[in-house]
Amino acid sequence: MTLLARVGRLFPRNEIDDAVATKAHFHSSPEVVWREMIFYEEVPRRPMPLLRMFLPAPVSTRGEKTRVGAIIECTYDGGYLEKCITAAVPARFVRFDVLVQRLGIEDCISMRGGSYEYSAAGDGTDVVLTTGYRGHLRPRWLWRLFERFLAHRLHRHILAGMQAALKASAPARALSALEVHE
Repeated sequence: MTLLARVGRLFPRNEIDDAVATKAHFHSSPEVVWREMIFYEEVPRRPMPLLRMFLPAPVSTRGEKTRVGAIIECTYDGGYLEKCITAAVPARFVRFDVLVQRLGIEDCISMRGGSYEYSAAGDGTDVVLTTGYRGHLRPRWLWRLFERFLAHRLHRHILAGMQAALKASAPARALSALEVHE
Protein backbone atom coordinates (compact mmCIF):
# COMPACT_ATOMS: atom_id res chain seq x y z
CA MET A 1 0.00 0.00 0.00
CA THR A 2 2.82 2.46 0.73
CA LEU A 3 4.23 1.93 -2.76
CA LEU A 4 0.86 2.89 -4.27
CA ALA A 5 0.67 5.89 -1.94
CA ARG A 6 4.09 7.03 -3.16
CA VAL A 7 2.96 6.64 -6.77
CA GLY A 8 -0.21 8.57 -5.94
CA ARG A 9 1.84 11.53 -4.68
CA LEU A 10 3.29 11.93 -8.18
CA PHE A 11 -0.05 13.04 -9.59
CA PRO A 12 -2.24 16.08 -8.92
CA ARG A 13 -5.44 15.45 -6.98
CA ASN A 14 -8.35 14.31 -9.11
CA GLU A 15 -11.41 16.56 -8.78
CA ILE A 16 -13.88 14.22 -10.49
CA ASP A 17 -16.11 11.99 -8.38
CA ASP A 18 -16.71 8.38 -9.34
CA ALA A 19 -19.32 6.02 -7.94
CA VAL A 20 -19.70 2.27 -7.92
CA ALA A 21 -23.01 0.52 -7.20
CA THR A 22 -23.60 -3.16 -6.49
CA LYS A 23 -27.04 -4.78 -6.27
CA ALA A 24 -28.02 -7.87 -4.28
CA HIS A 25 -31.31 -9.65 -3.64
CA PHE A 26 -32.36 -10.79 -0.17
CA HIS A 27 -35.22 -13.17 0.56
CA SER A 28 -36.61 -11.02 3.38
CA SER A 29 -38.75 -7.91 3.62
CA PRO A 30 -37.18 -4.45 3.38
CA GLU A 31 -37.89 -3.92 7.10
CA VAL A 32 -35.99 -7.06 8.08
CA VAL A 33 -33.06 -6.36 5.73
CA TRP A 34 -32.90 -2.75 7.00
CA ARG A 35 -32.40 -4.00 10.58
CA GLU A 36 -29.41 -6.09 9.45
CA MET A 37 -27.62 -3.29 7.58
CA ILE A 38 -23.90 -3.27 8.35
CA PHE A 39 -20.93 -1.18 7.30
CA TYR A 40 -17.63 -2.66 6.11
CA GLU A 41 -16.15 -2.20 9.57
CA GLU A 42 -18.89 -4.41 11.08
CA VAL A 43 -18.66 -7.45 8.84
CA PRO A 44 -17.65 -10.28 11.19
CA ARG A 45 -15.91 -12.32 8.50
CA ARG A 46 -12.35 -11.41 7.59
CA PRO A 47 -12.05 -9.62 4.22
CA MET A 48 -10.72 -11.59 1.24
CA PRO A 49 -6.96 -11.34 0.54
CA LEU A 50 -7.46 -8.86 -2.30
CA LEU A 51 -9.24 -6.41 0.03
CA ARG A 52 -6.64 -6.94 2.75
CA MET A 53 -3.89 -6.22 0.22
CA PHE A 54 -5.23 -2.81 -0.84
CA LEU A 55 -7.34 -1.59 2.09
CA PRO A 56 -6.54 -1.24 5.77
CA ALA A 57 -8.14 -3.85 8.02
CA PRO A 58 -11.42 -2.74 9.64
CA VAL A 59 -11.56 -3.04 13.43
CA SER A 60 -14.81 -1.53 14.71
CA THR A 61 -17.47 1.12 14.29
CA ARG A 62 -19.33 3.26 16.78
CA GLY A 63 -22.42 5.38 16.24
CA GLU A 64 -26.07 5.19 15.24
CA LYS A 65 -26.09 4.54 11.51
CA THR A 66 -29.78 5.23 10.88
CA ARG A 67 -30.16 8.68 12.53
CA VAL A 68 -29.68 11.75 10.33
CA GLY A 69 -26.80 13.85 11.65
CA ALA A 70 -25.19 10.96 13.54
CA ILE A 71 -21.40 10.70 13.33
CA ILE A 72 -20.09 7.17 12.81
CA GLU A 73 -16.53 6.56 13.98
CA CYS A 74 -14.89 3.74 12.05
CA THR A 75 -11.63 2.33 13.37
CA TYR A 76 -9.11 0.54 11.18
CA ASP A 77 -5.77 -1.05 11.88
CA GLY A 78 -3.63 2.09 11.77
CA GLY A 79 -6.34 4.59 10.83
CA TYR A 80 -9.92 5.78 10.98
CA LEU A 81 -12.86 7.24 9.08
CA GLU A 82 -15.67 9.48 10.26
CA LYS A 83 -18.99 9.26 8.46
CA CYS A 84 -22.04 11.47 8.88
CA ILE A 85 -25.52 10.13 8.16
CA THR A 86 -27.09 12.66 5.77
CA ALA A 87 -30.42 10.97 5.00
CA ALA A 88 -32.31 7.96 6.32
CA VAL A 89 -35.78 6.55 5.78
CA PRO A 90 -36.36 3.17 7.47
CA ALA A 91 -36.54 0.26 5.02
CA ARG A 92 -35.93 2.67 2.09
CA PHE A 93 -32.43 4.19 2.22
CA VAL A 94 -29.55 5.55 4.25
CA ARG A 95 -26.92 7.92 2.89
CA PHE A 96 -23.69 9.13 4.41
CA ASP A 97 -20.77 11.43 3.70
CA VAL A 98 -17.19 10.68 4.70
CA LEU A 99 -16.02 13.66 6.77
CA VAL A 100 -12.55 12.45 7.75
CA GLN A 101 -10.33 9.83 6.12
CA ARG A 102 -7.03 8.90 7.77
CA LEU A 103 -6.28 5.45 6.38
CA GLY A 104 -2.90 5.93 4.72
CA ILE A 105 -4.40 5.60 1.23
CA GLU A 106 -5.38 9.25 0.75
CA ASP A 107 -2.83 9.78 -2.03
CA CYS A 108 -4.47 6.93 -3.97
CA ILE A 109 -8.15 7.38 -3.21
CA SER A 110 -10.43 9.72 -1.25
CA MET A 111 -13.72 8.30 -0.02
CA ARG A 112 -16.65 10.70 -0.53
CA GLY A 113 -19.67 8.84 0.84
CA GLY A 114 -22.12 6.11 0.11
CA SER A 115 -25.64 4.79 0.38
CA TYR A 116 -27.82 1.74 0.89
CA GLU A 117 -31.10 1.71 -1.04
CA TYR A 118 -33.83 -0.86 -0.35
CA SER A 119 -36.74 -1.77 -2.60
CA ALA A 120 -39.31 -4.54 -2.42
CA ALA A 121 -38.76 -6.97 -5.28
CA GLY A 122 -40.71 -10.16 -5.82
CA ASP A 123 -40.19 -12.44 -2.84
CA GLY A 124 -37.86 -10.08 -0.98
CA THR A 125 -35.71 -6.98 -1.19
CA ASP A 126 -33.16 -5.59 -3.60
CA VAL A 127 -30.36 -3.64 -1.95
CA VAL A 128 -28.15 -1.29 -3.94
CA LEU A 129 -24.94 -0.41 -2.15
CA THR A 130 -23.13 2.62 -3.60
CA THR A 131 -19.70 4.07 -2.83
CA GLY A 132 -18.59 7.50 -3.99
CA TYR A 133 -14.89 8.30 -4.24
CA ARG A 134 -12.15 10.19 -6.04
CA GLY A 135 -9.29 8.13 -7.43
CA HIS A 136 -5.96 9.93 -7.75
CA LEU A 137 -3.75 7.42 -9.59
CA ARG A 138 -3.04 7.90 -13.28
CA PRO A 139 -3.80 6.97 -16.00
CA ARG A 140 -7.42 7.27 -14.80
CA TRP A 141 -8.85 4.95 -17.47
CA LEU A 142 -6.69 2.11 -16.14
CA TRP A 143 -6.97 2.76 -12.42
CA ARG A 144 -10.73 3.40 -12.64
CA LEU A 145 -11.18 -0.18 -13.91
CA PHE A 146 -9.22 -1.57 -10.96
CA GLU A 147 -11.01 0.71 -8.44
CA ARG A 148 -14.41 -0.42 -9.72
CA PHE A 149 -13.35 -4.07 -9.53
CA LEU A 150 -12.12 -3.60 -5.95
CA ALA A 151 -15.24 -1.64 -4.92
CA HIS A 152 -17.54 -4.40 -6.20
CA ARG A 153 -15.52 -6.95 -4.17
CA LEU A 154 -15.85 -4.71 -1.12
CA HIS A 155 -19.62 -4.40 -1.67
CA ARG A 156 -20.03 -8.15 -2.11
CA HIS A 157 -18.15 -8.68 1.17
CA ILE A 158 -20.51 -6.27 2.97
CA LEU A 159 -23.65 -7.72 1.36
CA ALA A 160 -22.51 -11.27 2.22
CA GLY A 161 -22.08 -10.09 5.81
CA MET A 162 -25.65 -8.78 5.78
CA GLN A 163 -26.84 -12.11 4.35
CA ALA A 164 -25.05 -13.99 7.16
CA ALA A 165 -26.60 -11.66 9.75
CA LEU A 166 -30.06 -12.32 8.27
CA LYS A 167 -29.54 -16.08 8.46
CA ALA A 168 -28.30 -15.83 12.05
CA SER A 169 -31.30 -13.74 13.13
CA ALA A 170 -33.88 -15.91 11.29
CA PRO A 171 -34.47 -18.34 14.21
CA ALA A 172 -35.08 -15.44 16.59
CA ARG A 173 -37.54 -13.83 14.14
CA ALA A 174 -39.36 -17.15 13.69
CA LEU A 175 -39.58 -17.64 17.46
CA SER A 176 -40.95 -14.15 18.06
CA ALA A 177 -43.50 -14.66 15.27
CA LEU A 178 -44.65 -17.88 16.94
CA GLU A 179 -44.99 -16.15 20.29
CA VAL A 180 -47.09 -13.37 18.76
CA HIS A 181 -49.48 -15.78 17.01
CA GLU A 182 -50.06 -18.13 19.96
